[in-house]
Amino acid sequence: MCIFCEIANGNIPANIVYEDDQVLAFLDVAPTSYGHTLVVPKQHTESFLDCNPALLHHVMDVAQQLSNKLMNNLNCDGINVLTNVKEAAGQTIPHFHVHLIPRYEDSAKENVKFQFGEIDKIDVEQLVSNIIR
Repeated sequence: MCIFCEIANGNIPANIVYEDDQVLAFLDVAPTSYGHTLVVPKQHTESFLDCNPALLHHVMDVAQQLSNKLMNNLNCDGINVLTNVKEAAGQTIPHFHVHLIPRYEDSAKENVKFQFGEIDKIDVEQLVSNIIR
């Protein structure tokens, strides 16, 4: 059984900030910022790609509610909401989860770095064709 399933079943303790019959949210044990929270479905599903659409919507509803609470109650200056799909994208636990990462102008409260760079010029028409087929 995966670690998130173990947490959802109460076999591993967690600092829970939200729970209902389908979703559990808890503080990340290795936070990258003050208040870094994980939102996970209790039902095992490997990633965002194979999550049942109704459950996916509920997970995202909870993520939105908690993001607003983090913004209001922790006085953060922004928040990153993200999920990783597969190891190549940074998914280390094969159980769908959403990271809520509060961001602070006071960098002492976080250790988060995202860097986006532009790739070489591409054939946009070919790319669109590949995506929509």
